[in-house]
Amino acid sequence: MTTDAWFAGVAPGDVDAAAERIREGAADAPDDWPARAVEAGFAADEEEYYAALREATVEAARTAAAERERADDRQLVHAVRAMDDAERTANELAERLSEWAGTLYPDAGAGVPYARDLAEGEPDGPVEERVVSLARRVADLADERDDLRAFIERRAPEVAPNLSEMAGPVLAARLISLAGGLDALAKKPSGTVQVLGAEDALFAHLAGRAPSPKHGVIFTHEYVRGTRPEDRGSAARAFAGKLTIAARVDRYGGEFRPEIHEELRERMEAIRARADAAGSDRDVSRGDGEGDNGRGNGDTGRGDGDADHGECDADAGERR
Repeated sequence: MTTDAWFAGVAPGDVDAAAERIREGAADAPDDWPARAVEAGFAADEEEYYAALREATVEAARTAAAERERADDRQLVHAVRAMDDAERTANELAERLSEWAGTLYPDAGAGVPYARDLAEGEPDGPVEERVVSLARRVADLADERDDLRAFIERRAPEVAPNLSEMAGPVLAARLISLAGGLDALAKKPSGTVQVLGAEDALFAHLAGRAPSPKHGVIFTHEYVRGTRPEDRGSAARAFAGKLTIAARVDRYGGEFRPEIHEELRERMEAIRARADAAGSDRDVSRGDGEGDNGRGNGDTGRGDGDADHGECDADAGERR
């Protein structure tokens, strides 16, 4: 019997051993495996062979899926989704609480902070007891959200050090979640990473109902949000490109690479320098206009106008 068959050395009925062989083994070339299995005494006939093969492959797939779900990046995915669920539910219940409390207390507030305050009070009667109990549930959900965020901020740098350093732990975890895992994120092109989280806008664009989105969830980062609107497209492209590199380094290398972070900082400084240069050009234009008006009024005006013009040119040169 060939030794590279998946059933080689496996006792009939030993599903775990067969599944392990299917996951770890490999054959040098195709063969008539059903006939080989019958010859080796692993199966009585072809039908029994395929039944054993199906059972072993299902078990192998189940084991692989369980291992994948236990992976560190999948735990981040679950954590960030749970954090979002806790926050959304807390806010929805806080709105309901505000409406209910407004029928009982003239100074009823709104939001999670009011729920925390109300949760500290002592109810007077069965109705207030239920209201205070709801407030405590809202406060508990908000606390759980905060605990989940703290967990993500601790765990993300361990799972994806470069991505977490570049995007921040929470945004890194959110990108991993939107992509379906660190492996999936590392395989995506930068253009896809750029619009992750903006799928509705992207589909509306593809249907001809809206312009192409410039960015998705990466807008929450200062590199994109803090850039002037005219340059946000360039900032989002540059940011997404480096995020893609960081994800690939984390997935396939794992070591921290400070140079990619420095390259991103330099690129973002260059993009934002456009705004400074544009502002200086506008100042120069205004200075020229003031100088012309000054010349019409006398030498003093001409001198002031020239001085303003010179200062603007100097600022523009330094900023460029």
